[in-house]
Amino acid sequence: MAKRRNRADVLRVAFELLEEGGLGMVTLNGIARRLGAHLNSVSFQVKTKRRLLDLMAAEVLGHLSLDDLPTDPIERIEALLERYRTVLLAHRDGARLVAGTEAVERNTLRVADASITALLEAGADPLRAVRTFWSLHFFLLGLVQEEQERSPITSDSFARRVDDQEYPALATVGRQLIDDPFDERFAHGLRSLLSSIAEQ
Repeated sequence: MAKRRNRADVLRVAFELLEEGGLGMVTLNGIARRLGAHLNSVSFQVKTKRRLLDLMAAEVLGHLSLDDLPTDPIERIEALLERYRTVLLAHRDGARLVAGTEAVERNTLRVADASITALLEAGADPLRAVRTFWSLHFFLLGLVQEEQERSPITSDSFARRVDDQEYPALATVGRQLIDDPFDERFAHGLRSLLSSIAEQ
């Protein structure tokens, strides 16, 4: 008699496939093959691929600890975003996975709630808190997706393509555009998005 599979089995294999081949490898059929189970058995646990990805995103954010955050609200939101980036980077295609899912699972809701709480405590009105939260969220997802793409473009190849007559601004910034570390890009973007609230 075949072993009965549960949702935890499905998620475990989904993450195995994610780490091995990226988000494109994660399919219900692929999970069923890896488990030696029927497709219907996998579908019974997660319904659809969209639902599977929602559950995977919630699992990723479940590793974002809200413990021991700073008391100061601006420092707290900075710490939250740093932790958010860390859990995304812990998984291959982590940002792509989270970007394409619905933010209505418990783990995603608790991160959003903690972030907006910090923004409200920093003095933002509700609308500004919401818009700043979304700006931070999309900035982070976009940055980490770029970070995880492993672009083949090097600063040398970029410099060779940039003619200083046709692209004078790019020629002026030169290699910095490509070589600027992602840690620094993240810190600068975070400071920029929070600066108006911090200066109130």
